[in-house]
Amino acid sequence: MVLGTTGFLVTGPSGSGKSALALACISEIRRRGRFAALIADDRVDLTLANGRIVARCPPAIRGLIEIRGSGIVEVETLSACVLDWAILPVRAPFDPRLAPEQEELHLEVGRSLPMLRLPVETLLSPVDALAALLPGKPGL
Repeated sequence: MVLGTTGFLVTGPSGSGKSALALACISEIRRRGRFAALIADDRVDLTLANGRIVARCPPAIRGLIEIRGSGIVEVETLSACVLDWAILPVRAPFDPRLAPEQEELHLEVGRSLPMLRLPVETLLSPVDALAALLPGKPGL
């Protein structure tokens, strides 16, 4: 997903809340009058271009996202984005309580993304949590 001008790869096991987190962030950013878009749900193709990691949606799932328990729905998407961060949705109880310092997600393209652990199902909005974790990003 893209929030403002920042590309995020949401990662984690099945059922961890990746799609719900992406929809919640995109909806909230748009309500705040800023740009946000989905690239892909469930699977994303990664390549390197000019030293940057680029995410693209496989054609078979373009424009689709799963709302767990309800079904697959159509959404507006972008065809590609440059990725800046990885996000891992986490639920209470948090173990470890604090994320490892300088945690990275290693990707099959031979590069890594810095990873943020983002609480889900808490009173804190995911966008507010991201803004706190990334204080230099006024576009959130």
